[in-house]
Amino acid sequence: MSNQRPFGRRPQPQPTLPTGDVLGTYETYVEAQSVVDRLSKAEFEVKQLAIVGNDLKTVERVTGKLTYGRTAATGAASGAWFGLFFGILLFLFSATPQIGFVLAAALIGAGFGMLFGIVTYSLGRRRRDFTSTHQVLASNYQIIIDPQLTAKAQDLLAQPDRPTA
Repeated sequence: MSNQRPFGRRPQPQPTLPTGDVLGTYETYVEAQSVVDRLSKAEFEVKQLAIVGNDLKTVERVTGKLTYGRTAATGAASGAWFGLFFGILLFLFSATPQIGFVLAAALIGAGFGMLFGIVTYSLGRRRRDFTSTHQVLASNYQIIIDPQLTAKAQDLLAQPDRPTA
C-alpha cells in the first residue's frame, strides 16, 4: 500500500544548508552578489553557487515616539486609501456614477481609520510607545560552490575585469 496524500499533494522537502567549498567570504551581501555577477558574465554555471549569510542578527531601529496625534494621522491616511478604493469601485460599477461617491468613501474611510488607530493605540499604550523598523542582518556572507567547480571559478575570478562595450 502506498503512502499517498489526498489530492496528490507531496510533502515539502525540508530546507537544508548548501554544502561544498567556500569560494570566498565577504562583509556585505553586495560584495558577494557582485562576485556571483562577475561569474555569471563569464558564462559560469551560477546554479551551482549559493550565498549564505552567517551570524544572523535582528536589528530594530527606533524611528520615533508614538503619540495619539501620530496614530490618528496614520490611521486616517490608511483608512482614506481603503475608502478611496471602495469609492472607485462604487464609481465604476454604479448605474449613475458620481465623483461624490469617491470623496465620501475616502472621508468615511479616513474617519474610521483614525478611530481604529486611536482605539488600538489606547489599548496597548503602555506596552509600546515608539515606532521602529526591523531588519535581519548577517555578519558575513560566504559563497558556497560545488567542489568540482571551485578551480574553474577561482581561475575566472583571478582574471582582470574586462570592460564591457
